[in-house]
Parts: sequence; C-alpha cells; structure tokens
Amino acid sequence: MSFKALSEKIDFELVKELSKLTPEQAAMKAARDKELHDIIEGKDDRILLVIGPCSAHDEEALMEYVRRLAKLQEQVKDKVFMVPRIYTNKPRTTGDGYKGLLHKQDPTGKSNLIQGIAAVRSLHNRVITETGLTTADEMLYPE
Repeated sequence: MSFKALSEKIDFELVKELSKLTPEQAAMKAARDKELHDIIEGKDDRILLVIGPCSAHDEEALMEYVRRLAKLQEQVKDKVFMVPRIYTNKPRTTGDGYKGLLHKQDPTGKSNLIQGIAAVRSLHNRVITETGLTTADEMLYPE
C-alpha cells in the first residue's frame, strides 16, 4: 500500500517563522501563562473564564469582540482571569460545510491547510499584540 500526496508538505519551521512572537509578545504570553498556571494550581483564587464566539471566521469582528473583552478584563482583573476562545476549527459530523479558518481562509474558497495554519497563528499573534490577552483554541474532529 502506498500513499499519494494531495498537497505540499507543511514546512513547520517556515510557518513558525512567518508568525513568530516578538520578544514583547513572548514576555506577555509567559506572564499570562504563569498566571493561568497559578489559577489552575490553586495558588491564585481568581475565576478562570475561557470565553468566545462559535467561530473566528471574520477577523475584524473577532478583534472588535476581543478589544471589548480586554476592556472588561481590566475592570475585573482582581477577580476574573479571561482567556478569549478563538475557535478556528469547526468539525462537521458529515464533513460538509465550512470547517473554519484553519481549513479555509475564505468560507467560499478552496481548502488550504498550510495557509490556514499561518492564518490562525497570525490571528492569535494579533490578539496578543493588540489586546495583551493570550488565547485558547480547540482542535476537534468527529469520530
């Protein structure tokens, strides 16, 4: 049995380089990761709230949402730690329909996983840069 390649091989190093965190972003992420770790470990008594829309297919609408969330986070930072859920993958039971930004950057266009991975990483980086919030995503597939 042999396999036939249907698309080009993903160059993970290139994708990482195209969407690399700046030193400032990396520092913000490290600080927030520490806070998140402390909340999960019970060392920080704030409530962890992972919150976000069903789909992250409209980047500008998503950024408006996250900007508003960042303002709210500032108001409740002593009691609640918010992590925006940037859901970029929409598994379908039947396999039909829009599967999310990861698969199709344009809901009506052709699937391109390599471009999708780069687009998803770029979107997460943009959220960190513009709001200071780090993100959560999900990778789900039907059985």
